[in-house]
Amino acid sequence: MAVAVKECLELQLMEVEMLLSMFPKKGEVNLDEDAVPSVQCYLRNTDGALPPQLEYAVTIDVGEAKVKVELQVLLPHTYPHVAPQLFARSDALHRQQQLELNTHLASHMSSLDSGELCICEAVQWLKDNSLPYLENSNISSESASEKVAVKETLRRMWIYSHHIYRQELRKKIFGCAKKLNLTGFCLTGKPGVICVEGLREHCEEFWRVIRYPNWKHISCKHVENIETEGSVDDLRLFRAFEDLQFQAHGDYGLRNDYHMDLGQFLEFLKQHQSGHIFQILFDVEGKLSDK
Repeated sequence: MAVAVKECLELQLMEVEMLLSMFPKKGEVNLDEDAVPSVQCYLRNTDGALPPQLEYAVTIDVGEAKVKVELQVLLPHTYPHVAPQLFARSDALHRQQQLELNTHLASHMSSLDSGELCICEAVQWLKDNSLPYLENSNISSESASEKVAVKETLRRMWIYSHHIYRQELRKKIFGCAKKLNLTGFCLTGKPGVICVEGLREHCEEFWRVIRYPNWKHISCKHVENIETEGSVDDLRLFRAFEDLQFQAHGDYGLRNDYHMDLGQFLEFLKQHQSGHIFQILFDVEGKLSDK
């Protein structure tokens, strides 16, 4: 098993180097600065814990207008013997066109020989095949704008986790929220609570990204959808995505197992017109202590 994983990780690094040579400009390959060193460290000592799965994004210019299409990549430790997790997105694509593009990309990837490196092939396929979906998206936009006023939906998701401690996970949460222009907060500790608000499709993508591949103790407790013909920014309850930390109590031992002060959290929710959410999250009625 260890030998197979070692060989797979060596191939993954080789493919990343190939992509960096193909896309040398800043921002074309978005890769966490610790990702490659973590894998290299493991390869020097395979008796240690496995490194985090390699995760990166490749931005491709499509057509004469150079519309940007991003390929998000997540590699299982045993890729290329196991299929990679791929997702293509573009701000120029509507949800339906994006779904169709990813469906056809998945169909093409499944037709390739298994056990072979395939991210470069996926990139090339997107360069060659994305333009029709982008054009269809433009036609749909023009047609819709002629018929009705454009409506957007603000979605607000309230997410509960048994705990949120790991720096790697927190970094992923804040990075994804920033990338998708989401506001809200992340309450670190035990319990852990995340609120994100923004465009519906961006919230859906956030939920997909942070759950994958194996966050088990997490659930979406409540979803709010508000439709508007104006800007969704006018409906936001939060002005930024906040790092929420309150006084904690409990065992500060090796497990770092401590509980957040839920009284302070309830006060924070009430300040943001969300006091009713406390009961939804914790199945108890929130009461502020007299101080």
